[in-house]
Amino acid sequence: MRDTEPTKLITIVEDDPDVAKIIEQVLADFGFRTAWCRSGGDLLRRLRTLAPDLCIIDLGLPDMDGIEAMQRVRAQSGCGILILTGRAHVSDRVMGLELGADDYVLKPFEPRELVARVRSILRRREGHETSARQIAEFAGWHFNLGNNTLTSPGGVEHALSTAETELLKVFVSNPNRILQREKLMGTRDLAPNDRAIDVRISRLRRKLEPDADSPAFIKTVYGAGYLFLATVNWSGGVN
Repeated sequence: MRDTEPTKLITIVEDDPDVAKIIEQVLADFGFRTAWCRSGGDLLRRLRTLAPDLCIIDLGLPDMDGIEAMQRVRAQSGCGILILTGRAHVSDRVMGLELGADDYVLKPFEPRELVARVRSILRRREGHETSARQIAEFAGWHFNLGNNTLTSPGGVEHALSTAETELLKVFVSNPNRILQREKLMGTRDLAPNDRAIDVRISRLRRKLEPDADSPAFIKTVYGAGYLFLATVNWSGGVN
């Protein structure tokens, strides 16, 4: 069994196809999804539709310096950034880290070390987000992750079960993205005929939707999964 989260998306920004293939393969072996971009411009265009959890960026890109690409990513996305490069100068390393990179790995790299660095960045960022983001707000609703409560625009408070909380947590963390049923089930093994997720969706819709038969938030995308259609804003909880 793979000891990772298979739904994490890692974007690889590397102009050498051989190196990119190695990175893609080692990340796939540990359960990560990947997207390959050949240049900084390619990455910035794809960020309009992709929502990566982490970007691995080479500094020697054909169209712009990797530091510039990293800064532009940081301005557009809250994803993690790992610099992977052959530049061994201390000044490059210091500049990259000071300008927003989470880590810096030199080529040639050992594959398992790269995976360990990726996992470490993801863990650190998730821990920070969990502590900083406690209340999700959407269309007048307030979802408090600290005490598992959902408050309607009219002030009615609903207590959620653990299963409903975990499901809504995935939705508000991934708004306006089609989510496969496997993603929504988390770490549980999912059989093709397992309808547990549909039961959870139905229960959550009854609390969220004015008309559960014509849902405004949780949309079914037939053949693909579910879509949480909402603009989500986050705020900190009360300690």
